[in-house]
Amino acid sequence: MSKVARAFFLLPLAATLAIHPAFAEGTRTWEQSKFDDLSKGTAKGVAIRSTGGLELAPALKPLFATPSTYIWAIASDPSGVIYAACGAPARVYRVAPDGNASIIFEAKELQVQSIIAAKSGVLYAATNPDGKIYKLEHKPGTAKTTDTKAKADATLPTDPNWSATVFFDPGTRYVWDLALDANGNLFVATGDGGQILKVTPSGEHSVFFKSDENHIRKLAFDSKGNLIAGSDGSGLVYRITPSGEAFVLYSATKREITALAVDDKGNIYAAGVGEKRGVSPQFGGGSFGNPSPAISPMSGPSAGGQATLTIGGTASPMPTGPFPFPGLGATSGSEIYRIAPDGSPLKIWSSRDDLVYALAFDPQGRLLAGSGNRGHVFAVNPGTGGTYSDLLKAAATQVTAFAPAPNGGLYAATSNLGKLFTLGTSAASVGEYESDVFDAHIFSHWGRAEVRSSGTVELWVRAGNVDNPDRHWSSWAKVDLLKESSVTSPAARFLQWKATLHNAATPARLESVTLNYLPKNVAPDFDDVTVQSGVHYQPLMKSVGDMTVNIGGNNPSQPKFEPLPPMVRDPDSIGVRWSVHDENDDQMVYAVYYRGDGESRWLLLKDELTDKFFSFDASLLPDGGYTVKVVASDAPSHSPGTALSSERESSRFEVDSTPPQIVNFSATLDAGKIHATFRAVDSFSPIKHAEYSVDAGDWQFLEPVGQLSDAKTENYDFQAAVPPTSEKAPKDIAPAGIEHVVVVRVYDRYENMAAAKTVIRGK
Repeated sequence: MSKVARAFFLLPLAATLAIHPAFAEGTRTWEQSKFDDLSKGTAKGVAIRSTGGLELAPALKPLFATPSTYIWAIASDPSGVIYAACGAPARVYRVAPDGNASIIFEAKELQVQSIIAAKSGVLYAATNPDGKIYKLEHKPGTAKTTDTKAKADATLPTDPNWSATVFFDPGTRYVWDLALDANGNLFVATGDGGQILKVTPSGEHSVFFKSDENHIRKLAFDSKGNLIAGSDGSGLVYRITPSGEAFVLYSATKREITALAVDDKGNIYAAGVGEKRGVSPQFGGGSFGNPSPAISPMSGPSAGGQATLTIGGTASPMPTGPFPFPGLGATSGSEIYRIAPDGSPLKIWSSRDDLVYALAFDPQGRLLAGSGNRGHVFAVNPGTGGTYSDLLKAAATQVTAFAPAPNGGLYAATSNLGKLFTLGTSAASVGEYESDVFDAHIFSHWGRAEVRSSGTVELWVRAGNVDNPDRHWSSWAKVDLLKESSVTSPAARFLQWKATLHNAATPARLESVTLNYLPKNVAPDFDDVTVQSGVHYQPLMKSVGDMTVNIGGNNPSQPKFEPLPPMVRDPDSIGVRWSVHDENDDQMVYAVYYRGDGESRWLLLKDELTDKFFSFDASLLPDGGYTVKVVASDAPSHSPGTALSSERESSRFEVDSTPPQIVNFSATLDAGKIHATFRAVDSFSPIKHAEYSVDAGDWQFLEPVGQLSDAKTENYDFQAAVPPTSEKAPKDIAPAGIEHVVVVRVYDRYENMAAAKTVIRGK
């Protein structure tokens, strides 16, 4: 039986399959057209469509950077003047369409949470915490404009032409949103008690609606004068008639409704964030048993000072000053729902990463969603199966509010930092998109660029050998799309492209970019080669329908699997297994050789192998020391003369299939004891141990003379007691005595065993 002196760890029979391409093509391609791929790049003035491709986005122009960190809400008047409700510090800014700005109100509370403009020109501003409703009015007889140029610092002066008085004190800790009906009645969404309060223009107030939720977050009116309200806790969307009769239109799968919008067809759109879990001790959860957000408090100094938001954490009772930020602490992204006029709901958009804070409609009727915490605006097309575009990226963390702008445009507000932008009605004149960095993994030569586009599109490419393009890559090289479209960037490992889209007679669109490249061929690289005796590897078989195919076979048209091979114990077999990889993902073939100690020639055992294992008959190798060599070649994936190969030798192993010999075995009976001697001799390996048995008794360990068993020849000299017997001697036994059978067996280092016996008679 063949034995291997040095065997490596044998992996278990069960293995996880890894799929690799059967053939690695010489020329490869890097294509980008899908949303998931393009969204990894950087877009400036370019929208990424969910169906794939790029197009110009509406022009987004900075209007004013406030000294405040957060803009919670904005309102605009018919002339295009915008009013921003802010926090940290808590102020209301008046910003003209040309960017001139002033402070018209500075609150004692921590935040100005909501603001709304009445037709009369009066503003209502709600503050938090321990909120109040302030009435902001322009003083009669004073100029309605300011010459103060916009400044993004704390020195912006307060406009003395505006007055602020407490219009209504709701006696609640949180005021989340305001809405005005056609008659000028003010509706106030509150927290703690989940009430909607109605306040007449004269200041008379009443409870218009009491929810079993702790917070009513958002308010909007539909065309019939019904008040639409969204809650925090169970994610409910209510429709409340002018008489105060409420009906739950939808219970969202998210916990908190953060934005509402109603289109001219009566469709209601609601954005939801946060997972529904157990009831929070801070906010309760109403009879629906759903929680309010687990929100860390906002801490900060007195009104007008800076405040800090801590995202995450565990819900806890709120102190007097801090209050929860809408949507803060939400996880698992957000969703947008459409509730049709007949009441049927439909989820039309979702994101795992973005939290929607604001909804509005652009001039084309698309639904715009302002989100965080990447500062993106998405354009959703509900009528086209929920397709959407990643429209633009603001220079801030959250897009928190929208308001109408002159000529059909929109104002957009952001937080972290508190900025105002103008969103145009038409596409920007030019936009640029920069792809993510492509890693070819191997030094590669670049070929042609294949571009599918319409309108005026330009393409540039650059390359380098580090993953950061700012670290001495080649310069951007323009690709001539009208001629050869060849990429002239130097051969390297990394590649990047950028495109410029121009607004011309034909709308610029970029559908896909495909770059051809040829990796430099690299020789296969071995990880290890192991040899195991007494093992036979079997090819993996897999059933496909009614067919059984050999996964490790030679069929290159099928996917190439690399499972660990199943093995069976076979004392007459030797198994060789190797691990090798190829940076080009080329298909490889293998050859296995062996060479004995002191020999110079490698003898072939098997070639043209596609499996990474091989078993052979142990009797092919006489007793001795050997080394196995495996040669890997990528010839199946390359033209003749261009293939590369590498080889790896195993550790030296020994084969010993011959058992030792037992010579000069004799035994005598002397003074009631058995005395035996013998010699054990092996031609290749040392004697490992010996045993003896008398009259078929238990085997007893036997030490050699000198006790240490480490030589090919060992002498044994031992005494053993005569087994006791109470039986009379059989009649056929001679009177001279009873026979005793002494058996010895000897093992060499590779468990080859020899046995011998002798018979003695007592006197």
